[in-house]
Amino acid sequence: MKVGHYTDKKAITGCTVILCENGAIAGVDVRGSAPGTRETDQLRPMNFVEKAQAILLSGGSAFGLDAAGGVMRYLEERGFGHQTSVAMVPIVPAAIIFDLNIGNSKVRPGAEEGYQACLDASDKGVAEGCVGAGTGATVGKILGIERATKGGLGTASQQIGSGIIVAVLAVVNAVGDISNYKTGKLVAGPREEHNKGFLCTAELLKHAYKMQDGLGNNTVLGVVATNAYLTKAQVNKLAQMAQDGIARAINPSHTMHDGDVIFALSYGTKAADVTVLGSIAADLVADAILRAVEKAETLGGIPAIKEVN
Repeated sequence: MKVGHYTDKKAITGCTVILCENGAIAGVDVRGSAPGTRETDQLRPMNFVEKAQAILLSGGSAFGLDAAGGVMRYLEERGFGHQTSVAMVPIVPAAIIFDLNIGNSKVRPGAEEGYQACLDASDKGVAEGCVGAGTGATVGKILGIERATKGGLGTASQQIGSGIIVAVLAVVNAVGDISNYKTGKLVAGPREEHNKGFLCTAELLKHAYKMQDGLGNNTVLGVVATNAYLTKAQVNKLAQMAQDGIARAINPSHTMHDGDVIFALSYGTKAADVTVLGSIAADLVADAILRAVEKAETLGGIPAIKEVN
């Protein structure tokens, strides 16, 4: 399994591909109310195709779904996909974040950018922060983008038992605040007027604060992968349990203004209990979310957390 990024720091957008060319059993959990997705119905337990050859995460709002075409071209050229009677058809589920409110809204990842992300893919360490689909991510937007904090892309992994690995990649573009779920400390949110700290979105909502227009432009995306063998029903359960990690790290989460999506991939033969994997995955999702804002940098006039004191 390999990860690759296409990053445009000038337009402040990008895309990220998770390649599993020989196919991984795939599932999904869509919990936000403003999702932008492609091929997610194919991953439901009752549907025919069992394996995906890649997962694409992209900026560019719905325009960014076009980048999946470049991933399909890359896979087709190399003979990977779902075998039909007449052609090999790569299965590339995809989801997007809205990043048109930062950088150049006229520049979005397309097929060529998706293809470039595949060429960049490696099984080495994954770059984090303002890269790939996390390039234009922001968080803490109840007061509008002008008071938001920079989000990004983060990863986390853990080995359990006899060599079973659970790994997570998350793109963090939430309307809500980011907290360290182990300590309860607020880490990122809407910035105070003079950049002297963060306000608490939940407290603002308790005072019947009216949300800014255009807040339906947020999403947290994640991919959970394991070398344990899971059935299609079990891998969907893994995605469902992993989604709880968003609620551990982000408040509020799964709102009408977010399109939260978690994909899950089973890419191995080792036996494992899906309940154990799901419990660990939820913590790892929360860890990856925290790393995404910790590794982010200031872009497009939106400060990273290290610039807020």
